[in-house]
Amino acid sequence: MPETTDVYLDFLCPYAWRGVELAAVLRAQGDAFRLRHYSLVEGNHAANQKGHTWSLADQPLDAPEGEGYMKHQTPSLRAFLAATAAARQGEDAAWAFTLALFRAHHEQKRPLDDAAIADAAREAGLDATRFGQDRQDEAALRQTLHAEQDAAREVGVFGTPTFVLPGGEAAYYRFEQLTRDPAVAREWWNLYRTVLQHGAGIGTIKRAKNRPAARVA
Repeated sequence: MPETTDVYLDFLCPYAWRGVELAAVLRAQGDAFRLRHYSLVEGNHAANQKGHTWSLADQPLDAPEGEGYMKHQTPSLRAFLAATAAARQGEDAAWAFTLALFRAHHEQKRPLDDAAIADAAREAGLDATRFGQDRQDEAALRQTLHAEQDAAREVGVFGTPTFVLPGGEAAYYRFEQLTRDPAVAREWWNLYRTVLQHGAGIGTIKRAKNRPAARVA
């Protein structure tokens, strides 16, 4: 069995979407990836800049829309809880639902609302009755989300996608391009792992603002 790489995601993030798409291609080739949840709303909340006192999992789903980044609070929470419920139907179901919801939000430009979640569940082939029942088990879903945020803080996640390799190496990787091509995905993944595991200890690569990234043909 291949060793497992964790990938921390937030449905709000287009870079996370592209990273999960790449991981899904590699997973189809036999690589092992595990979906993990990290809330950018929680990570960027003003109350958490010196310590940790605010948790997304504790917030109501009927909270009024906030300002700035906080306008994403309720849609983000709704998506995380739905994905956690979907995962109760197995790993393949979790991946299918996650990809469907990412695509609905970032390709189709749909909000992370109940209609998009329902459509993603249908596209993923979930058992609709079970999914509905599991979504009602809100206290347990919130407890799982709490545990995910605790794990992310232990790793030191600050952005998505963050990949945690089997050896413990971890880094945020900002995917500017989307690929579903197996050969391209393998090339990019090998490059990522090489940089992350190299003895040079490269911490940051950031392109000059007047030199955009190369485009995939």
